[in-house]
Amino acid sequence: MENLKIRTLAEFVEEGTFPEVLFWVGCAGSFDDRAKKITKAFAKILQKSEVEFAILGSEEGCTGDPAKRAGNEFLFQMQAMTNIEVLNSYEVKKIVTTCPHCFNTLKNEYPALGGNYIVYHHTQFIQGLIDEGRLKVEGGTFKGKKITYHDPCYLGRANGEYEASRNLIQKLDAELSEMRNCKSKGLCCGAGGGQMFKEAEKGKKEINVERAEQALEVNPDIIATGCPFCNTMMTDGIKNKGKEKAISIKDIAELIVESEDL
Repeated sequence: MENLKIRTLAEFVEEGTFPEVLFWVGCAGSFDDRAKKITKAFAKILQKSEVEFAILGSEEGCTGDPAKRAGNEFLFQMQAMTNIEVLNSYEVKKIVTTCPHCFNTLKNEYPALGGNYIVYHHTQFIQGLIDEGRLKVEGGTFKGKKITYHDPCYLGRANGEYEASRNLIQKLDAELSEMRNCKSKGLCCGAGGGQMFKEAEKGKKEINVERAEQALEVNPDIIATGCPFCNTMMTDGIKNKGKEKAISIKDIAELIVESEDL
């Protein structure tokens, strides 16, 4: 992130100023090589829109979502309380994140432990920037392309957010083609509930392969996602079907960046 010149919240406070929003990068966005590209794409959008934002840097810890979903409530609360102590010490009010797992945990789990914040998923935040006139998406780059969108469970069914991503895809002048399981009837990519970090139980088929097959039914050029875990699972599913050269897996932020050549 050095070439993007992104500042930490500590640097803002040291100068006696405060950013508009805190960008919660998350574990995947910080450490996974594929997800780092999503982090950079969203950071470029924020900079293009002249949003003053900061990250916590080394002060950011895992939200505790994987521990909680795997059943370790004690570890979750330890991780959550550490983060809440940091956030509250800075008097953070607004947070945006590219990870629906972080989004859901910060928004819905932290208040019970004393962490009360306005939390946005990055697709919601980008939509807000467009509505306010701070970001213009001309589209055109993807004209004639067929895009299907995979709903992340913790964004869609857990929090009822289905439209922001779809609105952004339509800004690209692309054809949005829905899978047969979408929105409130969406199918999990197979990574939620801590499944990302363990082997799947015995069965006839991996969930991500089933979901990839549903995506292939609509014959898309691109599968759009709004979650780094979904991105990984859909990529693996498409590879399983031998279609990785024909179909791209892209986060919504990456599509915006490509359309605007940021």
